[in-house]
Amino acid sequence: MHSSQQFLNVKRLGDVAISVVADMSKEDDIKNLVKEAVETYGQLDILVNNAGIMDNFKTVGNVTDDLWNKVIAINLTGPFLASREAINVMKDQEHGGVIINNASVGGLYGARGGAAYAASKHGLLGLTKNIAATYGTFGNICANAIAPGSVATNIGNSITDPDPLGGQAIAATGANDSPMGQPEQIAAVAVFLGSEDSSFVNGDVIKADGGWTAR
Repeated sequence: MHSSQQFLNVKRLGDVAISVVADMSKEDDIKNLVKEAVETYGQLDILVNNAGIMDNFKTVGNVTDDLWNKVIAINLTGPFLASREAINVMKDQEHGGVIINNASVGGLYGARGGAAYAASKHGLLGLTKNIAATYGTFGNICANAIAPGSVATNIGNSITDPDPLGGQAIAATGANDSPMGQPEQIAAVAVFLGSEDSSFVNGDVIKADGGWTAR
């Protein structure tokens, strides 16, 4: 569903929906994103860190500094900055808040992406668990992660120059015939993690890969 359709559906229900353009590699944009949300709704209940990019499966020997820095900036530093802004709002709210990080099975295994992608997603899972172990265990903020497998989104269009060795490694995992999920299936997991039904789930990683990594 397109975002414009989502906004219309929300408005038909009598609620308020806004959009804020932000570059998740820029701290000022992230601060403005959280600020706009709080000013519009008066509080911040849920943060979903969903932005992410791939790296053409580039191996350590072939990944450039620019690509490494770009992937880490968007996939890991961006969620860190957004989480920091959100936590400093949520921790003072009576009901706290929920942080959901959209990671990847690439954060659980070594050959579901290139070096930068794997490092960024492993780091995102570590960030999730640290938030849960501190602000969750001793506070009022839950943090969990989703680890999707192959999903029908436009991120695949960014794979324009796959590294031969990296491509060989990911092909060996069965990626070419892995189950293909739909964005709505991942969104359903996020809805669960943002609801009261998951109130005792904290610091966990939910794989949503159609059984790909269970083989």
